[in-house]
Amino acid sequence: MGTQLVPLPEVERLSASVIRILGGNPGKVSSGDVSKRILGTKWLTALHGALHSSLYKVRYPHALPYRGLSSDTPPGTNTYLIGRGRQRILIDTGQGEPTWAKHLQSVLSVEQATVHQALLTHWHGDHVGGLPDLQRLCPGAQVFKHHREPEDKYTDIQDGQVFRVEGATLRALYTPGHTEDHMVFVLEEEDAMFTGDNVLGHGTAVFEDLTTYLASLHRMRDRVQGRGYPGHGAVVESATARITEYIQHRQQREDEVLRVLRYGKLDVAAGEPEPEQRQAWTPLELVRQIYVGVPENLHLPASHGVSLVLAKLEGEGRTVQADSGAWKLAEKRSAL
Repeated sequence: MGTQLVPLPEVERLSASVIRILGGNPGKVSSGDVSKRILGTKWLTALHGALHSSLYKVRYPHALPYRGLSSDTPPGTNTYLIGRGRQRILIDTGQGEPTWAKHLQSVLSVEQATVHQALLTHWHGDHVGGLPDLQRLCPGAQVFKHHREPEDKYTDIQDGQVFRVEGATLRALYTPGHTEDHMVFVLEEEDAMFTGDNVLGHGTAVFEDLTTYLASLHRMRDRVQGRGYPGHGAVVESATARITEYIQHRQQREDEVLRVLRYGKLDVAAGEPEPEQRQAWTPLELVRQIYVGVPENLHLPASHGVSLVLAKLEGEGRTVQADSGAWKLAEKRSAL
């Protein structure tokens, strides 16, 4: 998956109805599936070119080029202000950084608008942490989130629920995977999708359950033809193509795990016979075979993603886990 990482403006109008406001919280390397192409990316050189157009600087004088990234730090959280009239919808609130609240206030002032409804894609702190600032700036805003726990204080989002403001119709889709409560939102006027953290503008996503995540990716792909507005990273011009990439990447990882379990190595010649005896592998041992060239300090987070692949295969009856914690192919279903 070779999408180039790019620095992003802290505030940017993406379409007639969508303004992106960065959360001001530089992210961390994904702990679920370490994408090899992220490693060693030359961020600092690219940052020198991260300037707004002169027109946008006039409209939003406090919007600065995105700053504060180290050479191995992906972009932080994207939040989106949606609509064209006085009442707007906000998707996600960032982590609670003061710069985000400052930029949101500036944009609302210029647009002569207020946040009517706030929709949260999921419960993670880098998406809900700005709620106190939002409630201070827009005390009348109603906050919606799909319930994860009974004590959640927000208004529930139902699968298929529609939210409307002038210039924008958003349809909610329940898409668990990254988290159990994850929602995405289809902007019907653009046939675009706010993908949350299920699909990112760079790299691959962290997920809790692979079987559930893949089902959600297929559902998302079937419901969008236009852009993807991700929870982190740049706009995805073809959401369908990116989601297909994600599905194919997950299948590639699954095939690699099965190949090592079956042959004891990743590189297998055509027609090579299977060994008479197969060993059991821990997730970390599988990582050392599959993630060749990835620094050792990233092996442990990568092993989490491999563990989720193994759990999916176990649910399908294709792998078994020994008492030692190591994994091997199930005897009756050893073929790829």
